[in-house]
Amino acid sequence: MLAYWGSQIKDFHGGPSVTDPREIDPDGPTDRSATPRRGALVWLLVLLLAAETALLAVASAYLLIELLTVQPDSYASATAILVLTVLATVWLGAIVVGTLRGKAWIRGAAIVWQVLQVAVGVGSLQGATANASVGVWLIVPAVLVVVLLLVPSVVAATSQRDDSPPAVF
Repeated sequence: MLAYWGSQIKDFHGGPSVTDPREIDPDGPTDRSATPRRGALVWLLVLLLAAETALLAVASAYLLIELLTVQPDSYASATAILVLTVLATVWLGAIVVGTLRGKAWIRGAAIVWQVLQVAVGVGSLQGATANASVGVWLIVPAVLVVVLLLVPSVVAATSQRDDSPPAVF
């Protein structure tokens, strides 16, 4: 059925059909096995970043529930923390998607997030309310992600850049 409609589209506009990739790019790959595959280290990076995103989403949901059920000392501060946490969750989600697409910009963005995560982890190791387990759970994955981002095979897999210049508004 799809082949029929693809041929109809080809006949309608005179261009290549949408069903045969060889007609679009005759020198391109003819099957999915010819496309490069992501290595295990890239998948480990995606897994760690996705886990961080999921945990931050859980923290955002918790903060929202707390804001709605408990009276905070300052609604402005509680709302600001919630908004920043949601923005960080969206940012990390964009990094995960960019990693899956092999984009080069994710390396800088991910390293910035990991530095912030290490700073929070070090802060949780100190002070009157120090919690070593929280610090370790924040620092170890952050260091692992930074190391993975600097591995040559991961750098090669995340080196795709956009060819078009940015749009000017």
